[in-house]
Amino acid sequence: MSSTLIKGAFILTLGSVLSKILGLLYVIPFNMLLGGEGVGLYAYAYIPYTIFMSIATAGIPLAVSKIISKYNALGQYSVSQRIFKSSFKIMILTGILAFLAMFSAAPFLAEFGSYGNKGFSSEDLTAVIRAVSFALILVPAMSIIRGFFQGHGDMRPTAVSQVVEQIVRIVFLLSGAFVVLKIFGGKLVTAVSTATFAAAIGAIGSTIVLLIYLNKQMPYLKQLAAKDQNKAGTSMAEIQREIFFSSIPFVVVGIAMPLFQFIDNLTFSRAMASIGLDDIVKSAFGILNFNTQKLVVIPMTLATAFSMALIPAVTSSYASGNMEKFRRELDKAFQIVLFITIPAVIGISILAGPIYTVFYGHNPLGTEILAIYAPAAILFAVFSISAAVLQGINMQKMTVLSLSMGLLTKLILNIPLIKIFETAGAVYATTLGYLVACLLNLFFIYYSTEYKYTVVLKRSLLMFIFTAIMAGAVLGAESVLAMVVDPESRFQSILVIAVCVTVGGAIYGLLALKSNLAKMLFGRRINVLREKLQM
Repeated sequence: MSSTLIKGAFILTLGSVLSKILGLLYVIPFNMLLGGEGVGLYAYAYIPYTIFMSIATAGIPLAVSKIISKYNALGQYSVSQRIFKSSFKIMILTGILAFLAMFSAAPFLAEFGSYGNKGFSSEDLTAVIRAVSFALILVPAMSIIRGFFQGHGDMRPTAVSQVVEQIVRIVFLLSGAFVVLKIFGGKLVTAVSTATFAAAIGAIGSTIVLLIYLNKQMPYLKQLAAKDQNKAGTSMAEIQREIFFSSIPFVVVGIAMPLFQFIDNLTFSRAMASIGLDDIVKSAFGILNFNTQKLVVIPMTLATAFSMALIPAVTSSYASGNMEKFRRELDKAFQIVLFITIPAVIGISILAGPIYTVFYGHNPLGTEILAIYAPAAILFAVFSISAAVLQGINMQKMTVLSLSMGLLTKLILNIPLIKIFETAGAVYATTLGYLVACLLNLFFIYYSTEYKYTVVLKRSLLMFIFTAIMAGAVLGAESVLAMVVDPESRFQSILVIAVCVTVGGAIYGLLALKSNLAKMLFGRRINVLREKLQM
């Protein structure tokens, strides 16, 4: 049993990691092909698409996985199959409705980005938003099939379909944009529309893979249904209610970042135009909400995955009244995420120049935004963990409240800060919005459970001290290398990153091992590494 679970988790993680790597690497040729304006146009379309997709699925696929696993454990296999069929129908309906809503709302959404044609034109924005909306027809139903397989403990279909979806999407995206621009000499908006439509093509590829797996599994599923231990029948209405409420924890964290970005969709062009920067608004938006955002969220990926895995353990210990175990789990959860996130984001901030150059080419504005945006990922990680905790102790309403207050903060401050700090102002507004949401989450946890953050604060201070030492060494190494490398060279930037990451990682790791911080977080297994290093 344990071996099966570990294997399944490994397969799912591998598929997710490969998918994310592909999703990160394609931005290099994509940026070279479409340029800053094209990337900005692409970002304007993808942000509302992400929100509509979150609304269409509403966390139901993950909830279905959880509920199916529950009924399979009870031997009620026919019930789990009825859940899949009914949820699949619901997702088809919500997918179609989401598509129609986004397609119809495209001209309205486009008006915010165009702002009197000082940003992108309303017609161009409408075209790219409508192009990506077609993916909504398939994605919710596709996600339900993944949830069905995961509920049966089979992670391979999800992992394979994720990788296939990404490969098909990227190949169509790059080749389609290339054909439009370089072969037919088409307009940029046509190339970007083709690139956004690639989401629908990727969904088709993924769905085909999942249907092939489902067809192969059909005889086995029929065998399971035949030996159902409970033929009495279970109320599907009751189950759907259970699915709906179970889905809430999964949607709140997932939709947070797109909502913050959507506020930029609504206000960025207006604010930049008001201070006479309408000439750079297109490229600046692409840098803000596509280029740097893709790099900044890398450190928080672990936090998101960790927070989702945390919910069952937190729920169990809290429900059983074992508050000592509850506190231990929270201590470790916060510390492990911060242990990895803090040095990672500070490292990205210090190496913003070479990192941005490697992915997008040398750009002073891109370097500046990445440097100030990266530390905000600490708050992204804390929000993920704290929101998961609140959901685990049945305080979902507080998560929604804190997120709402964070979004309100972003909405109020975004235009004033952009007018003062230009593009960087949008980053500061996002950071302050997340700070408000995190502080409220942490307060609600304390108020509901009397959990104290003393240990986490002490260890976090130690992590910041180690990170500061690491940062000094990385800055020194980068300064030396800067005297002999060309900052505009991609290859030489890779060399700078490799050397600095090695130096920084070694120093931070050695400090963590020498101080016993690593042992306190990861247990006795870390002693094996210490013995090999003779520490």
